[in-house]
Amino acid sequence: MIKKAVLPVAGFGTRCLPASKAIPKEMITIVDRPVIQYVVQEAVSAGIRDIVLVTHGSKGAIENHFDTHFELEASLEAKGKHELLEELRSIVPDDVNIISVRQSEPLGLGHAVLCARPVIGDAEPFAVLLPDVLVDDEGLARNDLAGMIDAFERSGHAQLMVQEVPHALVDKYGIVDTGGEIPGPGESRALSGLVEKPAVDEAPSDLAVIGRYVLPGAIFPILAETPPGAGNEIQLTDAIETLRRQAGVDAWRMYGKTYDCGHQLGYLEAILAYGRRHPRYGEGFRDLLTRYAGED
Repeated sequence: MIKKAVLPVAGFGTRCLPASKAIPKEMITIVDRPVIQYVVQEAVSAGIRDIVLVTHGSKGAIENHFDTHFELEASLEAKGKHELLEELRSIVPDDVNIISVRQSEPLGLGHAVLCARPVIGDAEPFAVLLPDVLVDDEGLARNDLAGMIDAFERSGHAQLMVQEVPHALVDKYGIVDTGGEIPGPGESRALSGLVEKPAVDEAPSDLAVIGRYVLPGAIFPILAETPPGAGNEIQLTDAIETLRRQAGVDAWRMYGKTYDCGHQLGYLEAILAYGRRHPRYGEGFRDLLTRYAGED
């Protein structure tokens, strides 16, 4: 069972400016908790127990969020705010470890993943979760990451989570080529290629990679030898292409829905989705939506 996950959180979040100028983009809230907390909870629900944050010196707020705040907890205890105290203490279950490593230079996603090598090692498979994207598992018996981990353990092949996107929008995504064999939800198909933002009339499919990966430890020596690519950065997709040629890589089609919180409209959509069903604020939020929907 895969127990480790890497979350690259060192980026400056330029797509979220000006909100991310002084606050890490991963700490921008969806209703009552930061985006990063939802992503960590997704990993934990899939059985992950070691969360490796690849971070930067300006991102201390992320580490602090998952750390114990003794003074705050003591204050809540003294004031009898036990429900809120329990919420704080349950942000990270007792059997989950949050481990931070630094990415000293912004050299790309591939380099960020490579920074976790001393913690993960070359012999153990692991997951990678990009924190810009929320994967919503509402209504599912188990989340999509757990399903993708199962697919890896059955096949031994690296897995890339994909979802179908409107054909007219394929030029905004990394699109997988599965040789014409389109997987149904919960199924994997061997990858024969990956095209970054293809022209609409040249896309090999409508299946886009959405920021969830399950990779073998063998990706690390490949990343270490991968030269800078697009943007003069070490690209994870370049290393995955090498891995595909050497050992095979599969595309795993998800069941759920995603929200790109690195884009303002995706962020607003996430607030709508999560706010409407929130156990404490959902009813009032739905009333607000009804009220504002009736205004010009």
